[in-house]
Amino acid sequence: MDFELNAEQRQILSSIRSYAKERIAPLAAEYDRAARYPREQLAGLAALGMLGATVPERWGGADLDSVTYALCLEEIAAADASVAVVVSVQNGLPEQMLLRYGSDAQRQRYLAPLALGQKIGAFCLTEPESGSDAASLRLQATRDGDGWCLHGQKAWITSGGQADIYLVMARTGRPGPRGVSCFVVERGDSGLSFGPPEEKLGLHAAQTTTVSFDGTRVGPERMVGREGEGLIVALSCLDAGRIGIAMQALGIARAAFEAATAYALTRRQFGRRIAEFEGISFKIAEMAARIEAARLVALKAAWLKDRGQKYTREAAVAKLLASETAVWATREAIQVFGGNGYSRQYPVERLYRDAKITEIYEGTSEIQKVVIARQVFGEAAQTTAVY
Repeated sequence: MDFELNAEQRQILSSIRSYAKERIAPLAAEYDRAARYPREQLAGLAALGMLGATVPERWGGADLDSVTYALCLEEIAAADASVAVVVSVQNGLPEQMLLRYGSDAQRQRYLAPLALGQKIGAFCLTEPESGSDAASLRLQATRDGDGWCLHGQKAWITSGGQADIYLVMARTGRPGPRGVSCFVVERGDSGLSFGPPEEKLGLHAAQTTTVSFDGTRVGPERMVGREGEGLIVALSCLDAGRIGIAMQALGIARAAFEAATAYALTRRQFGRRIAEFEGISFKIAEMAARIEAARLVALKAAWLKDRGQKYTREAAVAKLLASETAVWATREAIQVFGGNGYSRQYPVERLYRDAKITEIYEGTSEIQKVVIARQVFGEAAQTTAVY
C-alpha cells in the first residue's frame, strides 16, 4: 500500500473538508434538534460529486477511487454523521446494486440520476421481524400479469419518505435465501406509503421510517438481477457499505477526539490545563491510537476493493473496530469535558448519541464477528495441516 495521496486526491479531499467545515458542521446541532433532513447540504455535496462518488462517469458519477471516497466520507461524518449516513447509503447500496446487477436501461433511468444527486436512493431490506436474519423476510411479491405486486412492510429505512428510488427485497418464491428478488420502486408508485420519522437516540437529521407496500405494482423491467437472486444482489454490496459505515464511525470518533483535545488545552483545574494531567492526556493518546488503527484497516479494505480483490474480511473488521472506537471515543470525550460534556452546549453529547448506531446498522457488531469468524475458519481449513 502507498500511503501518500497524489495531488488530485489531496485537492478533492481539501474541497470536501472545506465544504464540510463551512456548510455542514455549523448547522449540525441545529439540524439535530429540529430533526431536519439535510437536503441543502446533500445538494452541495452532489455538486462536488459526492452522491455518485465511485460511479463511472458514463453513468453520471465522479469515478473516484474507493480510498479517496472513504477519506471524503470521514470528513463529512466529522462535520455531521447524519449527512454522512445518507451519502454512505446512497453510494454503498442502491448505486452499487444497480451498477453491478442492473441493466443498461436501469442504469440510465435510475443510476445516473442518483449519481448526479438529482435523486436520493434508499435500501429496503430490514423488516419488523427480519433484521440480522435477512433470509426470513416476509414482504411478498406476487405475480400480476407480466409484473409483480408488493405487499408488506420494511422498517428502519434511512431516507424513508425522502428518497425517490427504493431498492426493495421481496419474496417471490419459496422460504429461505433463494426465494428473494430485488425490485426498484419509485416514490410516486401507487400503494407506497411511509410511517412517521422514528424518534431515535441519534442521527436525528437522517430521517428513518417504515416503508409500506399495499399492492404496489412494478413491471418486469423493475427487477434488478435475476428472480431469486435478490439476497445475492443485496448482500454482495454490503461489503462496500460497511467500509462507508466504518468511515462514518471514524469521522464521529475524530470529531470527538478533536473536541476533547481542544477542550483539554483550554480548560483549567487546580491551576493547570487539564491536558497536563495523565488522567486526561492518556485518554487523548489512546483515542489517537485507536482511531489511527481503525482507519488503516478501513483504508486497506478500500484499497483491496480498488484492486478488485476480495475484501469481505477487511470490511467487517473495519466496521467492527471503527464502530467500537466511535462509541468508546465519544464516551471518553464526554469524560474529558466533565459536566459540560453532558450539555447540548457542547458537541460531544451529540457525537455520543450518533456513534451508537454504527454498531448496529449495516450488520451489528455480532454479525461482523460471524463474518470474520467464517473467513478465518475458511482460510484455516485450506491452509492448516491436520495433526
